[in-house]
Amino acid sequence: MTPLSQPSPSSAFGAHGSVLVVNSGSSSIKYQLVNPVGGEAIASGIVERIGEEQGSLRHTFGGLTTRRTNPIADHSEGLRAVLAMFEEIGPDLAQAHVVAVGHRVVHGGAVFGSPVIVDDEVIKQIDQISPLAPLHNPPNLVGIQVARELLPDVPHVVVFDTAFFRTLPEAAATYAIDREVAAEHGVRRYGFHGTSHHYVSGKVARVLGRRVEELNQIVLHLGNGASASAVRGGVAVETSMGMTPLEGLVMGTRSGDIDPAVLIHLQRNAGLSVDEVDDLLNRRSGLKGLSGENDFRELHELVAAGDEDATLALDVYLHRLRKYIGAYHAVLGRVDVITFTAGVGENDDIVRARALEGLESLGIAVDPGRNEGRKKEPTIISPDWCSTLVMVVPTNEELAIARQAVATIEAAGFEGSSDESDPAPAAAGHA
Repeated sequence: MTPLSQPSPSSAFGAHGSVLVVNSGSSSIKYQLVNPVGGEAIASGIVERIGEEQGSLRHTFGGLTTRRTNPIADHSEGLRAVLAMFEEIGPDLAQAHVVAVGHRVVHGGAVFGSPVIVDDEVIKQIDQISPLAPLHNPPNLVGIQVARELLPDVPHVVVFDTAFFRTLPEAAATYAIDREVAAEHGVRRYGFHGTSHHYVSGKVARVLGRRVEELNQIVLHLGNGASASAVRGGVAVETSMGMTPLEGLVMGTRSGDIDPAVLIHLQRNAGLSVDEVDDLLNRRSGLKGLSGENDFRELHELVAAGDEDATLALDVYLHRLRKYIGAYHAVLGRVDVITFTAGVGENDDIVRARALEGLESLGIAVDPGRNEGRKKEPTIISPDWCSTLVMVVPTNEELAIARQAVATIEAAGFEGSSDESDPAPAAAGHA
């Protein structure tokens, strides 16, 4: 393959180049080739069921999707298959002027407050943090190591989900347990979905033509995993997820907030092991635990049919969400914008409307006509009289990673994209 670091400046993809964004999971590799200036995904795909009897690969380029099914032994074989798809189907990565490979890592611990260029020391530090995110960081790290071997001619940049929340005040980040125990074991609120919260809060300001420093925002990232944040002047001051992604809002399969004594009760009286409690709270709770269903389309059908369990599940979900909105309103003192994003936030008008019911006295409401349907573009859904704007802004974590990767390599003296056209916010975490 032609060295990726020596592209033609007359490339069809523009002189500013592209970024390959890689998100490596325990049995999957998601990827996008992103134009960090224009913002579009040039190509994208996913490798699934790595290590299973039959794996699959889906690659989309030029409006066409190519699918392959065959055994994929490990992440090295999976990423090799991805590079083969670029060579066979396109686009050619050398012609695409790939200036960096951006990697998502879930947990940066107390070490990483901004994106970093990967070297052996960074690899070592991510590995040392892995006990804080044992289901996420190890596969993230495998993806980085494999990608560095297969794409050695470009810088690799890691963007951490927790980095945006490094700015949390100590009062918000500190759990009220023995401080020595907490310090020894890294127990504190780290927050997650930070790349999304950072991107969306910055995008809101650009859409409104306002400086992000002027705005107090509540961002609601609602997907199968869900989190809320309070952002004052572009800086995160509160977030719902904690040391792990389990705390906070009710989610698809996760409980969110729960009395910690429930865990002790279940271990002492139900005989559940630590692993069984972990499985219960992360995979058999939330909407699925209450109703048997964590797909909102199915959940709404059950509610419409009069299913009592589904009705209660949705009520619990909305009650928790509304409670966080109220709490963050108190934290911020003044809220200029509330924004819904991610799969549920962008597509579910029922959740958006019901989450803000009864908040008219705070100047918060949803206009039924503006709110109707899915939103693929930034949209104001509040009536004109509201003192707080309510918006839907689609998130784009891959673009955020790509832009932060470019900003990082430029700061380090590598060639990279310019910051034209909807520029990226400052490095995550403002560290």
